[in-house]
Amino acid sequence: MRKALSAALAVAVAAVTMASVGGMSEATTSSAVPLKWGPCPADVLSPVLQCTTIPVPLDYREPEGRKIDIAVSRVMSKNPSERRGVLLTNPGGPGGSGLGYPGLLVNPAVPKPLPQVVQDRYDVIGFDPRGVGHSAPVTCDVTPEQIARRNLWYPETAADVRKDARVAQAMARQCATSETAALLPHITTANTARDMDRIRQALGEPKISYLGTSYGTYLGAVYTTLFLQRSDRFVLDSNLGPKGFDHTALLRTAVGMQDRFPDFAKFAAANPQYGLGRTPQQVRAKYFELAGRLANKPVQGIDGSLFRGITYDSLYSDVGLPTLAALWQALDKNQPLPPEPQPADVDNQISSRHHVLCGDSRWPKSVRRYQRDVAAYRLAYPLNGAGAANITPCAYWSAPVERSVRIGDRGPSNILMVQNTRDPGTPLVGARELRKAFGQRARMVTADQGGHGAYVLLAQNTCANDTVTTFLATGQRPQHDRACPAEPR
Repeated sequence: MRKALSAALAVAVAAVTMASVGGMSEATTSSAVPLKWGPCPADVLSPVLQCTTIPVPLDYREPEGRKIDIAVSRVMSKNPSERRGVLLTNPGGPGGSGLGYPGLLVNPAVPKPLPQVVQDRYDVIGFDPRGVGHSAPVTCDVTPEQIARRNLWYPETAADVRKDARVAQAMARQCATSETAALLPHITTANTARDMDRIRQALGEPKISYLGTSYGTYLGAVYTTLFLQRSDRFVLDSNLGPKGFDHTALLRTAVGMQDRFPDFAKFAAANPQYGLGRTPQQVRAKYFELAGRLANKPVQGIDGSLFRGITYDSLYSDVGLPTLAALWQALDKNQPLPPEPQPADVDNQISSRHHVLCGDSRWPKSVRRYQRDVAAYRLAYPLNGAGAANITPCAYWSAPVERSVRIGDRGPSNILMVQNTRDPGTPLVGARELRKAFGQRARMVTADQGGHGAYVLLAQNTCANDTVTTFLATGQRPQHDRACPAEPR
């Protein structure tokens, strides 16, 4: 997982011009040295992909200093006469590998692959962001016990928050003292955006187009702010607010679950074979019953906190709703649980996630503040508000924080945002804030549906999907923001 790509050739790229601590001006265009493309690493399971690596500065304040390699993949357009350029992609995270993503996007076996007209227009480019996968992966030496906690650990009391603070502090200390600790201050969204421009230069492209989902929306927003004139057509799907995945964004996952949970309750009520209730109200009551019961007596290693967290994670797509209902049923009756896949390198996934979350912005440090927030959010958002408000390792992060990139309305009008109205991970409220920050640079298409991800792969709203495809293929955006009504299933 961590070995370097064998098919790599060092690429000479021009140094970027430094601005103040908060960012950099646009990079000067350099002549690209031909890249040596070859097979991808064995864990990237796509026969259509080619891979290479591109060296970038670890610290952009010292562009001639230490370099790290960024792993890059591509699927080339098969229609040179229609080709416009390159479409960089990011599937989200932070902490998610993007190297195999283009192969997934063009796979005809997935429910909604990238339309052929878009594949014809672009070479589709993927990459592992710095700190992830095959791009200088970081570690925090995460323990099995820390892995088992998952996200949004749910504290029942103020004393639980104090206990969780000790766990969070230990995780931060592990990151700061690991074998990759020297990378820690440099694993940020702004630096990944700068890496994207180095990829552009290495590919010999004057501009890039972009498709980013979830956290990838913030990465795209930062790139098109730092590199205004290098941005072509930008699609941001399932949007964070203009400050990225900060403390506010984590708190808003409580809003997201509140918005999305009724879709699952309606599904479970319409399928009485699961025995979870015959009305959405009964399914909601079953949620609290199970959470309370498991908090007192875990079943097969799942306690109340894990139950809440697994439920939240499973709300990301409608595809996961039957599996979630089956899990509830098994827990309710103490039957064998459905299998749950695990990523190949959980340590790196968790570690790189925290590097970005904690390195991008400043988080509250007072345990008392988290205790107050937990108490308030438990009442306001009873489904999982206490988990969203709980303390994280970011409260103890020791790395210097670069001044955040301010997302604004200066620049070309070349951004199309697409957003589900009931998104558990990036709720509509954040998307609306980002849309306001962009001003006339952006248009937003909202789809009246639940789940995380509105374009291709698991997309279910034809209106929203076709609007994005038209923009990527032709550059035509709606004259005004568009609301796409719900479609029958």
